[in-house]
Order: sequence, then structure tokens, then C-alpha cells
Amino acid sequence: MHPNLDPHTLSTVVTAALAGVAIAAACGLRAFLPLLALGLAARFGLVHVAAPAGWLTSDAALWALAVAAVLEALADKVPVVDHALDAVATFVRPAAAAVAGWATFGTVHPAVAFVAALVLGSGALGIHALKAKVRLGSTALTLGHANPLLSTGEDAAAAGLSAVAVFAPIAGAVLVVALLAWALSRRRG
Repeated sequence: MHPNLDPHTLSTVVTAALAGVAIAAACGLRAFLPLLALGLAARFGLVHVAAPAGWLTSDAALWALAVAAVLEALADKVPVVDHALDAVATFVRPAAAAVAGWATFGTVHPAVAFVAALVLGSGALGIHALKAKVRLGSTALTLGHANPLLSTGEDAAAAGLSAVAVFAPIAGAVLVVALLAWALSRRRG
């Protein structure tokens, strides 16, 4: 342990990093809702973010994220628009996850934050790609009629994972790892 790092500070850093992993995973489903959860959690002292990411707690950022989260959720329920949104989200969701990783791992060290942003952004891209593939399959099988239902499930999953990330970050990180292991086992089998 670093000589200037007391156990309370270490606990705060680890908690923030674990929350960042779960928030970034949720960004693979929805870009703005998890960042809104992170910003609110940081504002109310539930999660600590690096000082340069303090803008996430500002009124302007929280309002912008709230509006963007609502618009993203609503647009994703509209056939054809949902696929256009997925195309744009291919870039936006990994970027949102990278911001979450940078903000939370920045409490450790800037270099760690940079690597976390790259890794978590890539992970969110994988989650997004899987989600988009499922959505395309749903469109083909149901002519898009099941897509709003899938979208609602994605909303719930992103909100639930974001809540777990904030209130039980260790459980959130364990859940992400368990889901990843499950997905990999299904892919091989």
C-alpha cells in the first residue's frame, strides 16, 4: 500500500473503480442513463470521481444527461429509429463508458484512468454490438414488433445495473463479470 494512502482512501478508490466497471457496462445498453446515475451518485457523495470529472456533478451536465437519457429511451422504442440510434450508438456508447472509466479510475492515477477508459469503452462496444445483433434478429423474426419490449428490458437492465453500481459497487462488478462469463460460455457452446 502507498504510504500516503490510508485504508479509508483506498476503500473509496476501490469502490469508485468498481462502480466505474458496472456503470461502463451499463453504457453498452444506454449511453446517458448510466452517466446520469454516476453524476448523481458523485454529487451526493455515494461515489467519488476524479477532480477533472467533477463537471459530471454540475447542474448543466445532470440536466443534459437527464434529457439525453429520456430522448434515448423514447427514440429506442420507435421502429426504424431504433436501428439508426444503434448505428450512432456504436460510437456514443463506448465513449460514454470511456468517460465513466476515466472519471472513476482517475481517482487512482491518470495513466490507470486512460487504460480503464480504453478497456471499458471497448467492453461497452462489445455489449452494444451484442445488443444490436439481438435487435436485428428481433426485427427479422417479428418485423420489429418485439423491439419496443426488448428496448424496455434494456432500459431496466441499464437502470438496474447503474443502481447496483452506485449502491453496491462490489456486487455490480461481480454481476458484470458473471454476465460476461455466462455470455462467453454461451458463445462457445
